[in-house]
Amino acid sequence: MPLLLLNIFFAAVFTLLLGSGSIGTFLSGFALGYGILWLSSPLYPETGYFKKLPKTLKLAAYFFWELVISTLQVAWDIITPRHINRPGIIKVPLTARTDLEIFLVANLLSLTPGTLSVDLSEDKKILYVHVMFLEDIEKTRTGIKNGLERRILEVMRS
Repeated sequence: MPLLLLNIFFAAVFTLLLGSGSIGTFLSGFALGYGILWLSSPLYPETGYFKKLPKTLKLAAYFFWELVISTLQVAWDIITPRHINRPGIIKVPLTARTDLEIFLVANLLSLTPGTLSVDLSEDKKILYVHVMFLEDIEKTRTGIKNGLERRILEVMRS
């Protein structure tokens, strides 16, 4: 049984044993199960679970931080009389190569207010992104590559 499923099973049993249906109890059980699995990791064959889960949590935290910042930026632009947006479309060369990696980069970018994945080149090496607040093209491109794309690739390739 994959360790993620085993960890979810531990969390579900923990939640049932405590008689609570709250998400907090489930997450506590998940954390406890992760700790137990980590302590017993010498019993399992080589697994990337203990490397991948922290990287996935870092990606989620980064994405939600970007989501909050960009939502506030778009909301500020809407409620103020002077608009600060400078829209534009930029080319972002991709390090992502598989369809799943490209899918995650494009869709997580599109979920963030102020950015939208517009198109992908035929050779799947360039993603065209519409940016609502385009001050510096190179800084925006670097922010996407070193921010979201790098974290997605860390999760997918670990």
